[in-house]
Amino acid sequence: MHIAHPYRANKPWPLWQRLGVSASVFLSLSCPGGVWAQDGLAAPDWPSISLHGFGTLGATRADTDSAQFVRDLSQPNGAGTRWTSKVDSLLGLQANVQLSPSTEAVVQAVTRYHADSSYRPELTWAFLRHDFSSDLSLRAGRLGTEFYMLGDSRLVGYSNISVRPTPDFYGSLVFSYIDGVDMSATLPVASGLLMGKVFWGQSPEKTPYAPSILWDLHGSTLMGGNLDYSVGPWQVRLSHVQVRFNHEMPVDALLRSIGNPLQGVSYLSLVPQMAMADSRTTFNSLGLVYDQGPLNVQLMLNQIKHDGAAYADTKAAYALAAYRLGSVTPYLGVSRSFSDLEKLPSSAVPGVNSLTSLLVAKSVTNQNTYTVGGRWDVQKNLALKAQVDWVHGKPTSSFPFKNVESDWDGRMTVFSLTLDFVF
Repeated sequence: MHIAHPYRANKPWPLWQRLGVSASVFLSLSCPGGVWAQDGLAAPDWPSISLHGFGTLGATRADTDSAQFVRDLSQPNGAGTRWTSKVDSLLGLQANVQLSPSTEAVVQAVTRYHADSSYRPELTWAFLRHDFSSDLSLRAGRLGTEFYMLGDSRLVGYSNISVRPTPDFYGSLVFSYIDGVDMSATLPVASGLLMGKVFWGQSPEKTPYAPSILWDLHGSTLMGGNLDYSVGPWQVRLSHVQVRFNHEMPVDALLRSIGNPLQGVSYLSLVPQMAMADSRTTFNSLGLVYDQGPLNVQLMLNQIKHDGAAYADTKAAYALAAYRLGSVTPYLGVSRSFSDLEKLPSSAVPGVNSLTSLLVAKSVTNQNTYTVGGRWDVQKNLALKAQVDWVHGKPTSSFPFKNVESDWDGRMTVFSLTLDFVF
């Protein structure tokens, strides 16, 4: 499989590569495969091996300690008024083994700050890919999730214009990878290309639920797909993903950690409408990108709907515009997220309704974020970025922040510096 460079001088953001598998954003360092001879005849150069890597050195701080800024909900803690490297810093390594002209094995490991507050390396990709033709391929194994347009490369800072994908839009994605299969196909339509993908798999992950408490997502089923149409500098994508949760959220563990207000009685036995096990959440999105010469414009919309009452349904959107001036790329962005909060389930037991309100409040969002930043391509494969985000929200807007305090007013300014690289 050809590995393309993510940020060519003549076309800063080639979407054909970025919207494929995340391997397409790495610089290939090919190692020649072993060649052997038998009876004086040379065999083909299979397998061949290539090694790739990517990383980000980041520093982030906010102007308040009333809430902590996180990249997404997979991080248990985030940035306050002291500079921290944990929000964006990471390192990834990948090996591609070309077994034949049509079959490839890919293994990727990433170390970053994640659910258990450690930097323990994760096996994020480990799959076999077979190309039945140039237009049809199948992958099986551990696969990165791709809920939204450009989401497949959201950990690879060098392939993104901004410091990070906006948390208002991408912050809800606690699923980073699945164990399963996907199939993709490409079809010429009119003067463009129609590309489709369907996938099915189960999550092997855990996600932070409360301080020192993890929600086990293992066995949760994810299935969905997307359709892309590309013509000239335009690309549009429709996506749909459905998640069926396998394990219940650890509400009782949370209540025990704050003093056991229900005296050992299971909360979900009193409010069964709040159960998440066997419930479904759907993610729908529409993305549009214009990529021509030095100009890149992105527009994304999404909707998240939950069967259960434990989480508020949300809608989000963002727009980002960038213009490359030599090696420097200034950019502007704006994002919006808000919740559709329905009537909460009630209980006749004293105090339970207050607990329900507190639990659901963690997922409520109602805010705008304004972004100004710049990217400087210092040299090939190395980019320095600086960014400021102004969050203007309601005091009730707790998502996607962590450790929200009672004096939180919904407003935050976030300063970020990153050095992104591929090798």
